[in-house]
Amino acid sequence: MKFLNFAVTTAFALAATATVAQDMPATVADIVMASEDHTTLEQAVVAAEMGEALMGEGPFTVIAPTDAAFSALPDGALEDALMPENRDKLVQILGCHVVETRAVAADVAQMIADDGGAHPVTTMGNCSLNLTLDGDMVKINDSGTVTAADLQAGNGVVHVIDGVLLPAM
Repeated sequence: MKFLNFAVTTAFALAATATVAQDMPATVADIVMASEDHTTLEQAVVAAEMGEALMGEGPFTVIAPTDAAFSALPDGALEDALMPENRDKLVQILGCHVVETRAVAADVAQMIADDGGAHPVTTMGNCSLNLTLDGDMVKINDSGTVTAADLQAGNGVVHVIDGVLLPAM
């Protein structure tokens, strides 16, 4: 298992040095890896062995919870999800944060407007999200607000959120 984690971590580090034209990060994983505010998300992606998928062709929209968002979870919830025996649960949680399309903020706002104020989205992890606007800020399931949008990568886009999206239990 240590080798696998080392291999994934090494792959992340190597991918972080790759860029595409216009100095855009090559992958959405590169954006997460380069962010000082997403070390917990990076740790979770490695534990869930999802790094290779997020380095894939895409396109992906990643809704990236900050370290502060993870720290706001109930005591022990993150530690429990990161346990090797709970990998499937962690994959499902992380899957709630990935949509298999490139959706920039302007497109999201337009979809919300076109749908009368709320737009449903199904994630890669089969979670149902409800996107709404609060002023000019996108809210997701009343679980969080997008605080930074349109971090572009060669295989998608990352939006930063101040909450963690959890699957319905």
